[in-house]
Amino acid sequence: MPDRVVTDHARYTAVPSHWPAELELWFATSAGKTRLMRRRHYGPLVVQKPFHPEKDGTCHVYLLHPPGGIAGGDQLDLRFHLGVEARVVLTTPGATKFYRSEHGRSTQSTTIDVGANAVCEYLPQEIIVFDGADASIDTRVTLQAGSIYVGWDFICLGRPAADERFETGKLRQRIEIVRDGKPIWFEQLHLPSGSAIQYASYALAGQPTWGTMVYASPAAEDAAERVRDAVGSRGDRVFSVSQLEQVVVCRYLGPRVSEGKALFARAWNTLRTSCQGKVANTPRIWAT
Repeated sequence: MPDRVVTDHARYTAVPSHWPAELELWFATSAGKTRLMRRRHYGPLVVQKPFHPEKDGTCHVYLLHPPGGIAGGDQLDLRFHLGVEARVVLTTPGATKFYRSEHGRSTQSTTIDVGANAVCEYLPQEIIVFDGADASIDTRVTLQAGSIYVGWDFICLGRPAADERFETGKLRQRIEIVRDGKPIWFEQLHLPSGSAIQYASYALAGQPTWGTMVYASPAAEDAAERVRDAVGSRGDRVFSVSQLEQVVVCRYLGPRVSEGKALFARAWNTLRTSCQGKVANTPRIWAT
């Protein structure tokens, strides 16, 4: 089945201050590889040519948002469908920026459906929430029997390098993972600027950056200890690993996204090796 591209221009909003965008991708196995069989988009969300750098035919796709940032009232809607035994790595070429909002809430919604025995690895670059932003980030993942999902997100409040702190605005974040109709992971955050959560020692402790990685796999039991051994002690930085019944959860809290990414990449490699029997294959775009 050839790659089919559908562009829907009719659904643009007439409000000039809002810039909605949708991207929907369908993946399936064909001739020994996972292939992007169909894509639909409107607005500034696109993908370019898929890559197949791994011997098992895993499909690597870069999600492109040319404006580079999300302004007040913008809505990004991403939907991914993986067929039976498909293997996909999804990432972005750069950070997603939520700018100061003057026209309402900005939203990014991601929906991922993973078919039986398929593998989806959703590893975007960091999200930068500017001072004054009103941001909402929602992710929902549906898993079928035998499927695997790994996803991470990094949040940076303000722009510490420019001496900008998150002093006004709001951040809402929600993630839900369901397997065979039953929830196996759910977490949400509501963070208004100035909240005690930002500075309390039991929460963000004044750090501008945090990350969460969730690895959902039927074979993830006892994997947390392997991750701890691989990552080791990190001094005064906070890195933790939790073992749940069907998921392994890694967390980072610290001053630099680059540090968190390096730790999560090591954890990803360990989990991929133990649960999938192959080492992590880092997307080339991360090196540019």
